[in-house]
Amino acid sequence: MYLTKKDAMSLLCSLSEAKKMKVAVMHRRTMGFAGTGAFVGAVVGGPAGVAVGSLLGGLLGSLTWSMEFKPVSHILKELPPPEQEKLCSHVVAKIGTLQWRDIKHLTKLVMEDEALQEQLLKLLEGYLTQELKTTVQCSD
Repeated sequence: MYLTKKDAMSLLCSLSEAKKMKVAVMHRRTMGFAGTGAFVGAVVGGPAGVAVGSLLGGLLGSLTWSMEFKPVSHILKELPPPEQEKLCSHVVAKIGTLQWRDIKHLTKLVMEDEALQEQLLKLLEGYLTQELKTTVQCSD
């Protein structure tokens, strides 16, 4: 049977959920530190205070990045179609001539085959670390 992009993403999502794979995502907690710093600096120190306040606010803002972990399945669903297509072609190469009826059957076959499972997990982890420049965490 032909593996569609949707089926490949479904297979990878099922596999990543089974292994409880997560990726580190950086995001800003708060914004507006530089503007607030400039305003406070202007009130307290006049024109020179604007520059000092902006500098201190910008430094404080750069320190407020936090890292959280998102499930890999969410990341896969958010990928643009060309990236999904690229992953699909890699999955097709890995599953080779495996005979399957539908995506549920394919998922079952993969879950029963440790070697194939490891190949797909390495493929997925490699993609996430190389293409998306993120770290992967498994809590299997």
